[in-house]
Amino acid sequence: MKIFRNVAALAAAGVFGGALWASTASATNINYALGIPPSSDTVRAAEVFAEALEEYSGGEVTARLFPLSLLNAAETSAGVRDGIADAGYLLTAYFPGEYPHTNLINDTSMQLNLIEDLDSWVEAMAYVGAKNELLFLHCPECNDEYAAQNQVFTGAAASSRYGLLCTTPITSVADVRGKRLRVAGSHWSRWAAHFGAQSLSLTYNEIYEALGQGVIDCTIQSAPELRNIRLVEQATYVNMDVPGGVYSAVVSVSLNRDVWGGLSEDQRTAFLRAAAVMSAEHTVGYLAIEDEMLDEVRARGNQVVSADDELIQATREFTEKDLQTALDYYGERHNVERGDELLELFSEFLERWVELVEGVDNAVDLAQIYWDEVFSKVDVSSHGL
Repeated sequence: MKIFRNVAALAAAGVFGGALWASTASATNINYALGIPPSSDTVRAAEVFAEALEEYSGGEVTARLFPLSLLNAAETSAGVRDGIADAGYLLTAYFPGEYPHTNLINDTSMQLNLIEDLDSWVEAMAYVGAKNELLFLHCPECNDEYAAQNQVFTGAAASSRYGLLCTTPITSVADVRGKRLRVAGSHWSRWAAHFGAQSLSLTYNEIYEALGQGVIDCTIQSAPELRNIRLVEQATYVNMDVPGGVYSAVVSVSLNRDVWGGLSEDQRTAFLRAAAVMSAEHTVGYLAIEDEMLDEVRARGNQVVSADDELIQATREFTEKDLQTALDYYGERHNVERGDELLELFSEFLERWVELVEGVDNAVDLAQIYWDEVFSKVDVSSHGL
């Protein structure tokens, strides 16, 4: 599966069509903060975004990356709001009160368990496509949330499937009971509680040490994190069958609203073109190394285990009930009034996107679909303003 890692390949493939923008003004540089390690696949995707932004804007808009330096993950929302960084890699799950409509969609990603025979590639690419379509075009409340934080939503991304990266084998309902699990979202916390496990909330940079010191038995995580934060050195048992879902609480480039307002409409269009590339590169980057990392687990003499039928079925039954739990929570706790409608609409989009991305195996084709179906339809004269 070939991943295109530079914008020359995108241009050669004809992505987005037409000529690149001609440079007619001095460059606007965007300081882009990513609270993750420089060696991660996300930063590599951000580098492709920066190349694409410069190309599509004809050099009028450029991005300088600050991985794990300018802002950490917990500082990103306020930092972009206040202009410490012009843009940030925003994990909205860190800020439940600020982005409740967005987080409702994030916290129901386990609904992917309810679609039969869904390939891991398809589920992540489809989830991102459906989320981008909903947030850009059908959720004014979502965009109001970003405006309230002086930010503009410019595209989502997601991980590959979430499973159990553990120091002990977990294959059955009984195995889950009593375990200490690091979770990255409330739906996974509810799954853990449902099966009698204890959930812990640790930052991304604390997971490696927590596994190594026995603070946690497992982290609910995607397989690429075995490489990104070296969990392959700690996780001796890996089960990717459960709990499922993807980590979709990612705004790959959340842009300061004042910066966005200072761009011309052509420059905003170029920015969204590059943002579509970022959505695709981030998502495909995670997917492409999933099998590779599972092979490395086996090569180290560790085990990739499978969930038994009882645990898989029990997880599906939990997922069905948890959709209403999420709706009730966000309605009562965060005053999300249109949750039923948004979730129903999202589910319809998700079914369509499963068909749209079937057979896609590279970031170039995925970026083209994201652009054609969603990003190109955003009204840059009004979006975020």
